[in-house]
Amino acid sequence: MKNYIEASTEAGKSFYLKFKDRGKVVMLNLLKFRDVADYSKFDTLKPEQDISGEDAYKLYMEHTLPIIKKAGSRIIFYGSSAAFLIGPEYEKWDAVLLVEHESVEKFMGFANDKTYLATSVHRTAALEDSRLLPISESKLL
Repeated sequence: MKNYIEASTEAGKSFYLKFKDRGKVVMLNLLKFRDVADYSKFDTLKPEQDISGEDAYKLYMEHTLPIIKKAGSRIIFYGSSAAFLIGPEYEKWDAVLLVEHESVEKFMGFANDKTYLATSVHRTAALEDSRLLPISESKLL
């Protein structure tokens, strides 16, 4: 089974075109942590001792929260998760994160921030698998 950690260029272009005129966008993050964070490709930010994927994600968020706020975005929700009530039994997620961005442009500015890119390796080291689903508000009826 394939794991997903980073967006492809094609997915990024499609996201931009579909959401650029919709105003606020909420990013639904489904996160599965590694038992032990994998810093094998990131020696410069590797902690002295092995840490869990969840602890590496906490380091990521520690560095990322100021950048999120600077972009005018906010965390709506972060919580633990497990198996779906409705959904495939083989898919299990450790955590769910909802982040609201004022616009696609604000999200893109955040995602391309040099400070963010330099410390986002903690996210990569932390995650075994993830999903990122952009959501825009729409009228129910």
